[in-house]
Amino acid sequence: MNGTTTAAVAAGGDGDGAAAAPPRGARAAGPPPKLKSVAWNSMERNGLDDDELEVPGTPRTPRTSTTPGHERCTFHHDLELDHRPPVREAMLPDMAAAYGQLLAALGENPQRPGLLKTPERAAKAMLFFTKGYDQSLEEVLNDAIFDEEHDEMVVVKDIEMFSMCEHHLVPFYGKVSIGYLPRNKILGLSKLARIVEIYSRRLQVQERLTKQIAVAVTKAVQPAGVAVVVEGVHMCMVMRGVQKVNSKTVTSAMLGVFRDDPKTREEFLNLVHSK
Repeated sequence: MNGTTTAAVAAGGDGDGAAAAPPRGARAAGPPPKLKSVAWNSMERNGLDDDELEVPGTPRTPRTSTTPGHERCTFHHDLELDHRPPVREAMLPDMAAAYGQLLAALGENPQRPGLLKTPERAAKAMLFFTKGYDQSLEEVLNDAIFDEEHDEMVVVKDIEMFSMCEHHLVPFYGKVSIGYLPRNKILGLSKLARIVEIYSRRLQVQERLTKQIAVAVTKAVQPAGVAVVVEGVHMCMVMRGVQKVNSKTVTSAMLGVFRDDPKTREEFLNLVHSK
C-alpha cells in the first residue's frame, strides 16, 4: 500500500450484565476491528480524525475496575487492557517480592548482605526502564508546536535510545534519526528526542518502536511526510543466543512523501549517513 496509512476503527459498546472477568492479560472476545486504508494526502477529505491513527502500544479507551468485564482487574499496562494504577510506584512491593522469588529460584540467598536490597533496587530500575508507560504524546509536546512558513526538510539525527527487549527483558540501545517535511507547522526540536523517550522506555521490539515514533510525529504536526531510521544493538543477540557482538539491527519507517518520492527519501538518507 504505497503512501497509505492504515487507521483502525475501534469497535465500541459496553455490554450490560457482563460475565466473569477474563484472565489477566486476556483480550475481549469478538471480531477484530475493521480496518480502512486512507491515502496520506486525503485524510482531511475523508474526515479521518487524528485520534483514529493507529499507534500500536498506545492506550485508546481508558477502562477502570467498574467497567463491565474488568471488575477483578488491578493493573494493565497499555499493551494489554489500556488502564494503569493511579501511581505506578504502588507496584513496587509486588515487584520487589517477585525479584526476591527469582533470586531464590536461582539458588541465591536473598537475605545475604549483597542481595538484601537488590529486589527493591531492581523493581525501581524496572519502573525507570519502562517509564514511557506513564507518558503520553500530548503531555510531552506541551504545546511546543509552532506556526512557521517552512516547507524544507527537518532532520534530527543520532538521538540516543535505550529500551528493553520484550522477548528476553534485556536491553537494546542505539540511535534514532528523524526527518519530516513541515506543512506550516514545526515541532520544538527537543520534542523529537522526547518522543523517542516515550516509546523506547517501554517493553519493545525495534520494528514497532520505529513505526510508533513515525506515527507520533505525524499526529503532532501533520507533515507532508515522516522518515525514521533506528540502528540498535540487542543484548539478546550479544550476551546470549548467537552471541554476535558486532551485529546491529537497522529499521526504517517512511510515511508520506518519503515513501512516495525516491529523491526525497534519498536526500534524507544522505543526511542521516553524512558525518
